[in-house]
Amino acid sequence: MTLLHVQNMTHYFGGLRAVYNYNLSIEPGEIRGLIGPNGAGKSTIFNLLTGVHTPTEGEATLNGVSLIGKSPHEIAAMGIGRTFQNLRLWRHMSVLEHINMASYAHITYGLVGAFFGTALRQKQEAEIEEKSYHLLQLVGADKFADQNVTNLPYGILRRIEMARALATNPKILFLDEPTAGMNPEELKEMMAIIRHVHSELGVAIFLIEHRMKFVMELCDRVQTLVFGEVIAEGTPDEIQNNPLVIEAYLGKDLDT
Repeated sequence: MTLLHVQNMTHYFGGLRAVYNYNLSIEPGEIRGLIGPNGAGKSTIFNLLTGVHTPTEGEATLNGVSLIGKSPHEIAAMGIGRTFQNLRLWRHMSVLEHINMASYAHITYGLVGAFFGTALRQKQEAEIEEKSYHLLQLVGADKFADQNVTNLPYGILRRIEMARALATNPKILFLDEPTAGMNPEELKEMMAIIRHVHSELGVAIFLIEHRMKFVMELCDRVQTLVFGEVIAEGTPDEIQNNPLVIEAYLGKDLDT
């Protein structure tokens, strides 16, 4: 069964058409890429599929259950985790606290357990902390667990945001420009981390990225979006040699 299915999704902001007739199917364990020039509507698609906005038209389902009209926290509970183009971390919290916080949606000890410190609370809190350390290890950030996020370099913060998204137990992980602002060495490290996460957890991944080399080496299939419409979809090789894609990038070398 298709994991994520989007059919004829269209969205307007007032009189501006941001996304038009968008279709997508992602299978379990697949890595899909979404590329396009700035302003093409890529992040808008992420926002439509995660409940930030509600599509004007169309349908989107996760494991056959509609996403339309659901809030972001409901969609996260259904199995879509995401990172953001701009980091959204809390300055007053440690790295470990960030990851723990994302797991609290799954606790069952309730208000009484929280107030009285029941055995169930102690058990679940210990399980959450163990899981959080494991996720930080997966992304290579466990040695920063006790540090405040304000003291850490940008590349590490990107890893922490990914670990936080994974703590929600997603079936599919949305990554919005995971290498933005990174140097070439950090880019290589991030690619290795995503591959490691994919291998260890088996989670499907849907990513937006401007680094073409990153997309072409990592993804199974790629869509190209221009002015809210998909102009090409296929394997990385097919995308790199598609005349419409080359024209959209104004002749830019897609190997960079």
